[in-house]
Amino acid sequence: MITKQIIIDNLKKINYPGFSRDIVSFGLIKEIIIESDKVILIIRVKSNNETQIDQLSSDIKRRLFDDLNIQKIDIQIELDQIDSNFKNNKIEGVKNIIAVGSAKGGVGKSTVSINLAVELSKEYKVGFLDLDIYGPSLPLMVNEKQMPKIVNQKLIPIEKYGMQLMSFGFLNQGDSPAIWRGPMVAKLTNQFFDNVDWGDLDFLIIDLPPGTGDIQLTLAQKLFLDGIVIVTTPQKIALEDVRKGSEMFQKVNIPILGIVENMSSLSFSGKFSSNDKSSNAGNIIMEGLKKPIIVDQNGNFQINLNIFQGPGGLSESKRLDVPLLGSIPLDSNLSMSIDDGTPFMLKHNNTTTAKEFVKISKNIKNRLK
Repeated sequence: MITKQIIIDNLKKINYPGFSRDIVSFGLIKEIIIESDKVILIIRVKSNNETQIDQLSSDIKRRLFDDLNIQKIDIQIELDQIDSNFKNNKIEGVKNIIAVGSAKGGVGKSTVSINLAVELSKEYKVGFLDLDIYGPSLPLMVNEKQMPKIVNQKLIPIEKYGMQLMSFGFLNQGDSPAIWRGPMVAKLTNQFFDNVDWGDLDFLIIDLPPGTGDIQLTLAQKLFLDGIVIVTTPQKIALEDVRKGSEMFQKVNIPILGIVENMSSLSFSGKFSSNDKSSNAGNIIMEGLKKPIIVDQNGNFQINLNIFQGPGGLSESKRLDVPLLGSIPLDSNLSMSIDDGTPFMLKHNNTTTAKEFVKISKNIKNRLK
């Protein structure tokens, strides 16, 4: 005998299109009616995306047909009118909202996003929102521990390095972990959009956590984003997760501005001594390197090593038909700047790495135009 609980258990195996969370935990199942010859499912969704709704209906029917052998299924979709126009929502006073994301952890997304924000802040009014609830990194990246003030029931961002900054890490200080379920995370995410006094900004950069879960869905439902920048590293294993994130953002209609490849290569320079036979101008081959080292008349050389082999950001940009915005090399000063609490772009302006951030910034502005 088919019961409501059996149906619910099977519906838990169905993820919302484009996300890693099932439709039951999302709270989409409003009612289940079991009649003698059919099952009626009433589903309430907050998106009017017809492609998502059609896929959702198809996934439900296939699951119940195959697993439970239910032959007649009537799926009734109710659109939650409260949030049906969520794509029109902007934050008052903010001209451009750009997210920086990657479904893969450990690709240096926060490092890229904070330095992009710093570069933009040299010319524009910029805010930075760290949306990682479970592992906020902004307090470390800017070496700031003060608590935000509350004025007229709104949080006032921390002002530092010429930017407006907000993070859950400013509110939950100390070493205590954030152990929260999905609805609580979504509620807090909404608070950052509704109850923070950002003032007038040209750009709000949103640093997203890894994954394709509650925060990403809340962001897509709540705000009109001008675009998202996808960060990856060259390895194939990174791109596998990054592509899932790219597909998710496309399915929720967030424009992808382009791809940034981080840790793309290792570059260092030096000079051969006059006693070294290999100091002659031209190209020489060093054992272990696939590419020649370029040496000038004075024995100066530069070596570029692709430490992490793989398809890289270029393959993802071609797949999505979006630009490769830039390639950030491995740079010890870049990683050290995160630990020091002073963003790289504040003190390393003339380096190869800095020039890539400048290029990325310009490319994003061109894409927005």
